[in-house]
Amino acid sequence: MEQQSRRRRRPALSCVQCRRRKIKCDRGDPCAHCLTAKSQCTYRLYGGEPGARQESVCHPSTISSVPNARTISSPQYPGNSAGLRISLSNRDTLTPLVTTAITEGGEQGDLDRSIPNDTQPPCHTPRVDINVSGSLRRVANQERNSERGSTTSSTREKAVDLLNEHSALDHSHISLNKTRIVSSSHWKTTTQELAPVLSCYMRAMKNDRGASVEDVQTRAVVIEMGDLLRTSKDITKRIKMTRPSGSLADPDFGLINPTRELADEMTNLYFQSFESAHRILHVPTFWTEYKKYWEGPESAATALRLKVLLVVGLGSSLHAETNPDSDIRVMLYQWVQAAQSWLSGPLKKDRLSIDGLQIYCLTVLARQVFSIGGDLVWMSMGSLIHRAMQIGLHRDPKYLPPMSILQAEVRRRLWATIVELLVQSSLDSAMPPRISFAEFDTDPPSNVHDEELDGSTTTLEPHNKSTYTATSMQLRLLDSLPTRHKVVELLNGLNSEISYLDVLAITSDIMDGIRTNDEFLSRNDKFGATLFHRNLLDYLLRRFLLLLHCPFAVKARANPLFYNSVKVSIDAAMAIVSPQPDHAFSQLMVLGGGMFREGFRCAGSVISYEVIARAEAQRHAGTLYGNSHNIDYLKQAMHRIIDFSVKRIEYGETNIKGPMFLSMIMAHVAAIEANIPIEYQIARSGRESLEHCVDLLQKRSDAISLANPDNIGFTPTNFSEHDSYGLDFDLDFFLGDADFA
Repeated sequence: MEQQSRRRRRPALSCVQCRRRKIKCDRGDPCAHCLTAKSQCTYRLYGGEPGARQESVCHPSTISSVPNARTISSPQYPGNSAGLRISLSNRDTLTPLVTTAITEGGEQGDLDRSIPNDTQPPCHTPRVDINVSGSLRRVANQERNSERGSTTSSTREKAVDLLNEHSALDHSHISLNKTRIVSSSHWKTTTQELAPVLSCYMRAMKNDRGASVEDVQTRAVVIEMGDLLRTSKDITKRIKMTRPSGSLADPDFGLINPTRELADEMTNLYFQSFESAHRILHVPTFWTEYKKYWEGPESAATALRLKVLLVVGLGSSLHAETNPDSDIRVMLYQWVQAAQSWLSGPLKKDRLSIDGLQIYCLTVLARQVFSIGGDLVWMSMGSLIHRAMQIGLHRDPKYLPPMSILQAEVRRRLWATIVELLVQSSLDSAMPPRISFAEFDTDPPSNVHDEELDGSTTTLEPHNKSTYTATSMQLRLLDSLPTRHKVVELLNGLNSEISYLDVLAITSDIMDGIRTNDEFLSRNDKFGATLFHRNLLDYLLRRFLLLLHCPFAVKARANPLFYNSVKVSIDAAMAIVSPQPDHAFSQLMVLGGGMFREGFRCAGSVISYEVIARAEAQRHAGTLYGNSHNIDYLKQAMHRIIDFSVKRIEYGETNIKGPMFLSMIMAHVAAIEANIPIEYQIARSGRESLEHCVDLLQKRSDAISLANPDNIGFTPTNFSEHDSYGLDFDLDFFLGDADFA
């Protein structure tokens, strides 16, 4: 009985050393990795022994009469001009093969290349059946019967290989925006879809009064846009002149206390919201210090004073009646500047302590909530993590000298908060997290209520994890922290390589965490869990999915294997822009900067890109009017984002390019659907948005009194147009490679 030959697998193209180390091989001779490692670069042919890359081609006479026989050639590489050619000369390999090469860019190419007979050198071949005609007839029958199955099987193998392939993320273009690297949420691949919008903006910024715009009517509108943009910049400068200066030499730089009644209300708001996810303070201890502070505010220590005022300021962000020019907001800027100056001063014992770290965390949080340098928080986190490690927070208290249970739990909570803030800021700044899990061994805090802890506690019995306590949300964030830390490392590492299967596994972990958290908080809504908590926890996790899948979502058009990334990114974006209705959380997102801005901004970019892409696809397919439900929900989301960005201006935002770009994108979509010229529609929509936003800025400027020079902290000489205090859907977001300012 004839023994059935073993099925030949697809020959590996990477060298043996790169395959063993599981790294991407450039398939050179030798490859770059082997050159760096000074090791011998060898390639293994299927069924053969390792050896240096060589040319091995069978004599053409052995296959010249075989129908559908293919010769597979590897890509040509420097130093190997002849390439590697493997002739298919036996029965198992005469079946037509579906062979594609997955290039580094994710594109596909055909490797099936016929080799002219007169160029093939002779070589030794295995013995073939004497009855060649009979063998060929059997092979031809097998080809006809199994062509579809063979093609499907081969394609499936290619798909599996592609999913397992470790490809490097695109870090070849380092984009600088106003002297610093732009965040990883800048989606450079949207330039094709947004080219008309970006072109209109560029002409407006350049004050293009020439003939580059053929239509006279469109040219006039573009000129008006440029005038409005320059007017908005002048108004913005006047508004920012009323904000307190960060200069330490300012003689009037001081701290003004709010009324006791207002402070009590704002402090309660803080503990009902921010403290749940970012455990910074021990509630009973703080209330004791708080009461002591109000017994003599002027004589209180600076550390206590700053701690109380920062808590009051953070709580004010959620107050329903707070407006951007209220007294509490003006005082808040002074408090944050004072805290930042105090932290930047000489390192004394009161700074390098638990109190000092608590003030640092509150300051970082306040800067992001109120958009006071919120996009530069990652730099501050470096100093914070170093100070925390300097006093041993990265080591669990059981390895340190004896301390009270209260002190140990406060240290664990504070460390967890610092690492969480660090990972979030790393995601926003496109920078590495600066610490790995191998560098600390601090245990998670215990699942207990704050009232169960005090200075005299000697034994502690944590509740079951299913029990809701004041620490539950922080523990939920800690559960997903390793996964989110891995996402940041993969996105921001210099030589990061990731397979799509790894992306899917990470996505599954994050989605499981989101689902588990929502179920847990839903069950405990009677024990203190609110919609604010659910929205905040969902947001802090879900926004990692956006940046994780964007590099793969843009490949979905060329390769449908990545379509899942399109779905995941759109679902995440829709969840971020449409949270469960809660006034406090909505106000935080309208007001916030830093991590509270970047996630929403990235979600807006994903939806903007997709709504144009779908409109274009439906136009090409001729289904603009028969399949509207596939795009209607995206357009509704875009209108919500536009309303949201306008509301940010009403709450103090001074950058009006966000609603302008969004309105221009919607005009682009409407023009595609109406099959009318898009240039004029885009320009007109941009002008109308700018007119509305400039009017809002002018009203704010008129309402601000500049008569009192004590309120002026900025002057035209120290004002920088690079200052950023909020949402920015500007050109740098959609096109990170260029600076058109």
